[in-house]
Amino acid sequence: MESGEASVQYNRWNDDNINVNVAASQTNLNGIYNKMCTGQLGIAVRVAGSLAVMAAMYIVGYITGYYVHKC
Repeated sequence: MESGEASVQYNRWNDDNINVNVAASQTNLNGIYNKMCTGQLGIAVRVAGSLAVMAAMYIVGYITGYYVHKC
């Protein structure tokens, strides 16, 4: 090493570099995402959302077909 270069050392056992407060560092949006999009509740939310989208598509298609084929 040359004498003109800066020397930086990292001590991985330094407790100042550790953040153990995980719950406080998460935002409310992350908490909602973890609750609503993971696990069994997440599966139920996705199924309900899929059924709602399919029902909406059916209704839009029914109404569109009614007005297109109206004589």
